[in-house]
Amino acid sequence: MTRAEIGEIVGVHADTVGRWLKAYESQGAKGLKTKARGRPQGSGRRLDEEQERKIRRLLVDKTPDQLKMRYALWTRESVQELVKARLGIALPIRTVGHYLKRWGMTPQKPVKRAYEQQPERVQHWLEETYPEIRDKAKAEHAEIYWGDETGLRNDCQRERGYAVRGKTPVIRLNAKRESVNMVSAITNQGKVRFRLFEGGMNAQVLIEFMRRLIKDAGRKVILILDNLRVHHAKRVKKWLSGKTKQIEVFYLPA
Repeated sequence: MTRAEIGEIVGVHADTVGRWLKAYESQGAKGLKTKARGRPQGSGRRLDEEQERKIRRLLVDKTPDQLKMRYALWTRESVQELVKARLGIALPIRTVGHYLKRWGMTPQKPVKRAYEQQPERVQHWLEETYPEIRDKAKAEHAEIYWGDETGLRNDCQRERGYAVRGKTPVIRLNAKRESVNMVSAITNQGKVRFRLFEGGMNAQVLIEFMRRLIKDAGRKVILILDNLRVHHAKRVKKWLSGKTKQIEVFYLPA
């Protein structure tokens, strides 16, 4: 059979059949094994492996402001500038996006954290202070509550829902806006105690809530609060003095 006839049968050009025959003559069946097509993995990239590791390490360990850049967060533009400054390589913005995706990075909404927060104190509280509180509660057969305040409004809608593009979902509400404040406490087991009140949070509201919390618990209460000013009020501390068998208050780190 001719090469053209063989090509017609197997669906390839006659020249391809010729290459197969030459490969078989020189290497035998080994020469007919299929090979990976396309460019080798990693070929054609502007950055080599070491350069990629260097840039990725900076993105993970640092923020732009720590590197004296004008950005607060890592964006494609800021990474583009970083690569240019550190490696002298000008990457197109789309290529930067491909690299970020390859490195497993996605655009995310940042978590807000106060400048005043002291991570060392937080860690010490978690590893040292709270275990002591927990042991104290166990020894005194007390119940640990975590307390805080919040506000409720009848027109508050936090959820998101899917809808046809251009047809925003409508939630029907009363025209009159109503709101109320709440102080509450929750145990590690999920038991919640709360009190609704109008107006701002003050020492009297907190004292009344703690008085009711003691009565409802039926045993000693250990209440953990944040550092809202009213939680440290002189009136609150005066009410707590002499009641260590009924209630003790501990505070989270600032």
